Amino acid sequence: MNIRKLYQISIRQISDMDDFSFLSNSEPQAIEELYNQYKKDPSSVDSGYATFFKGFDFALENFQPLPEQVISKEFNVINLIHGYRQRGHLFTKTNPVRARRQYFPTLDLENFGLSEAELDTVFQAGSQIGIGPAPLRDIVKHLQDTYCLSVGVEYLYVRRPEVVSWLRDRMEPVRNLPAYDSAKKLEIFRQLKRAVGFEDFVHKKFVGQKRFSLEGSEGLIPGLMALIQKGAEMGVDEFVMGMAHRGRLNVLTNILGKPYRKVFKEFVADEYDDNVSLGDVKYHLGYDNYIDTKSGKKVRLCLLPNPSHLEAVTPVAIGLTRARVDHAYNSNFNKVVPVIIHGDAAIAAQGVVYEVVQMAKLPGYQTGGTIHVVVNNQVGFTTNYLEARSSTYCTDVGKVTNNPVFHVNGDDAEAVVYVFELALEYRQRFNTDVFIDILSYRKYGHNEGDEPRFTQPTLYKAIALHPNPRDLYARQLIAQDVFNQSDFQRLIDDFNNHLEKEYDASGEIDKMSIARFMPDLWDNFRYPKRTDFDLPVSTGVSIEILTDLCNKLSHLPDDKPFFPKVQKILEDRKKAFTAGKVDWAMAELLAYATLVNEGNPVRLSGQDAERGTFAHRHASFTVEDMNERYTPMKHLDDNPLSFNVFNSPLSEYGVMGFEYGYALGVPEGLTIWEAQFGDFYNVAQVIVDQYISSAEEKWGLMNGLVLFLPHGFEGQGPEHSSSRIERFLSLAARNNMQVLNFTTPGNLFHALRRQVKRDFRVPMVVFTPKSLLRHPKCVSSLSELEKGVFKPVIDDANVDAALVTRVVLCSGKVYYDLLARKEELDAKDVALVRIEQLHPFPAQEVEAILKNYPKALLTLWVQEEPVNMGAWNYIRSMMDNHQLVPVARIASASPATGLTGLHNIGQNEIINKVFKKCHCELKLPYCSLNCMEGKTREEILKAHNYFVETSRFSI
Repeated sequence: MNIRKLYQISIRQISDMDDFSFLSNSEPQAIEELYNQYKKDPSSVDSGYATFFKGFDFALENFQPLPEQVISKEFNVINLIHGYRQRGHLFTKTNPVRARRQYFPTLDLENFGLSEAELDTVFQAGSQIGIGPAPLRDIVKHLQDTYCLSVGVEYLYVRRPEVVSWLRDRMEPVRNLPAYDSAKKLEIFRQLKRAVGFEDFVHKKFVGQKRFSLEGSEGLIPGLMALIQKGAEMGVDEFVMGMAHRGRLNVLTNILGKPYRKVFKEFVADEYDDNVSLGDVKYHLGYDNYIDTKSGKKVRLCLLPNPSHLEAVTPVAIGLTRARVDHAYNSNFNKVVPVIIHGDAAIAAQGVVYEVVQMAKLPGYQTGGTIHVVVNNQVGFTTNYLEARSSTYCTDVGKVTNNPVFHVNGDDAEAVVYVFELALEYRQRFNTDVFIDILSYRKYGHNEGDEPRFTQPTLYKAIALHPNPRDLYARQLIAQDVFNQSDFQRLIDDFNNHLEKEYDASGEIDKMSIARFMPDLWDNFRYPKRTDFDLPVSTGVSIEILTDLCNKLSHLPDDKPFFPKVQKILEDRKKAFTAGKVDWAMAELLAYATLVNEGNPVRLSGQDAERGTFAHRHASFTVEDMNERYTPMKHLDDNPLSFNVFNSPLSEYGVMGFEYGYALGVPEGLTIWEAQFGDFYNVAQVIVDQYISSAEEKWGLMNGLVLFLPHGFEGQGPEHSSSRIERFLSLAARNNMQVLNFTTPGNLFHALRRQVKRDFRVPMVVFTPKSLLRHPKCVSSLSELEKGVFKPVIDDANVDAALVTRVVLCSGKVYYDLLARKEELDAKDVALVRIEQLHPFPAQEVEAILKNYPKALLTLWVQEEPVNMGAWNYIRSMMDNHQLVPVARIASASPATGLTGLHNIGQNEIINKVFKKCHCELKLPYCSLNCMEGKTREEILKAHNYFVETSRFSI
């Protein structure tokens, strides 16, 4: 029988089935051609056709010359098997408290051209599921056990045949039904005992207090412990975990080993020790610890702190994982496993999850696969799951990048443990993400004081009558004679007695403390004092070393072809260097090179970061007509991790969070995230608010992440002008971060090196230039790089202080606009003072400079931004003992105009007000104020209309 004939027989049976609907539209001749292609290379045809042809070959080998009706029935059984593999997850018993939604067509025999009358008929197709020729009844039972009980699996969409085969061959022989011995069952029960007992105890001791309990989802605890134990057996050294607040206290105590007494103290404490200023609620705190496993191996567990922004920790945990893989385990992905614990509403709706999933296989961000665990309460705050997403499952994001998804009944503790172990095996073998969806429930409302029956009365009637997972499992073990009722009660009482002792011990704790996170990495770093920021740091590098590094950075291999303009870029850099000058790009690259040369790793990522948005950096060069890049910096030593620059996906929230986590894992290195345009950072505002600006004060975390935010008003419109300096300065307090707006390449060079050379770490926000990247005056001398240090304030070196009547304070690119007008007018009585470090504010340096100008009658603050934006309000608060006069654009809801003409008018108004024309009898080309000598400051201002003259675009 040929393929065409068999196809015509089979198509009559399956033409109405959605599983194989693609076949009904195919011509027999085309089928034969595809079959011949399949015989040459099975992976070259669609997986659906491959399944069909595999069944055809099976029929040829086993059924010739059986009647066509028998062959047709065998194919029907093959289709039934495929149906269970593909859609069995829709018909599982995974939901402990709700009836499942109905899906059609079902997996009933009639939908596959079979009937109950054939249940005792032996079919050869049973060999496909590993049971050999078997009655249809046994085949169906095997499929239902495997795919439709407590475990549902989605995996046939995975495009790697070896993955599909591996999962199928791991699941079907054991029917996804774990066979654990009594010792393993007792261990699972002990984990459930601790999980349930802890929540019961806290509920009674701290009545009405928020704890966001795990009750209803306690199966997470034996699942996580099984994951860790299995990981230890397979050589895992670390698990990096991120999760939101629900169940966090349970995970902290029963998985990471945080002492119960410390958690109990956190319910009543009113004071912290000196490590943190304000602290945070107990269910946001992190912890890390080494625990002993049954295999005898110590495993490190890190649970990162997380705010109430449910998925904010997700990219941070992934970034920390990559840092540990890179710098602690020689890029061995199987040594560190990231585990993210999601809620069902959050994983479906929070966009950062999608960003992180899309990053998972990219070279700069891959970690060897994340185990995503969903504690599926089936409700988000008060919202029903049917109102919380459009997708069938909350985990459907996992399918975007072809990751398998397991759905498991949270009441079936053994099934949960089995799925966690299987997921870990999968991750270690294939190094891709895997998702576990634990269908469970939430015993109380959003918190313990919430009333869920306002919005979920039906669900919570069922929950009120539902036993907890511990008691359900105890009944099972008693029925299996693993222990008896007396043993059960004794185990419960013993644990309660232990918790009572811990509760009594919590009263002996004087103050709450937040332990240093990952102390082995961070113990050599201290929390800074305000005075530390005023101390100069030796960051100069000898001319000899700079010259050697410049030569290496300017060299391209002769045996590789490059775009012709590349050579000119390198020649121009070298020519300028030979002349003793460095521009922004060269200063930046030399900062990296010197750090790498001194043993400090450097990592830079962002959209188009290799070339730079404005084509200034060129850290990597593309080999012409080849998919290859050459990075000179990577050839300074033999360590491939000394320097890395990555073009990131079009993500801000995910990538900035990743780099924050990466910096957390490499305190001795320099880690930088660059925005394509500075204002794009606001898509990652959560990371700025919750980690960069406040993590030290809340959680004691130190971090040295650097943000590069291109900033400057050059007529490019409201979206590409302002990096929102005002927002960072509104978050700046208590030395929590550095906010910098440089005007010289030398200051960039020293600031980057200073960031690594100090013995403390604070995030650094750098407002980088755009037009200044090629400005002829925006250069520094080699002597500045050799002998200089970072300058928080730069005084005007080209004035006679005795002649100065007007001091202009400014920051960033506007300095060069002011300088051009000053030189044009030869304004000898105007001093331009640049504040390079806005926070911590260099008050002493500014005061010292202002004292150098005793004849100054006006002190101006000049900025390009509208007066309600930029640094003005911050500067005014820092210098409230001075009568500063602002010169800025008028207050506005939008940062800038989109019309170049209007931009130029506004910019000219700002510059003209600094160099104001004289309205007095002297008729000077600009007002030197000499004409008002002897007058009061108020008279001068009135005479020259600083307050009363109106302008279209500036104040």
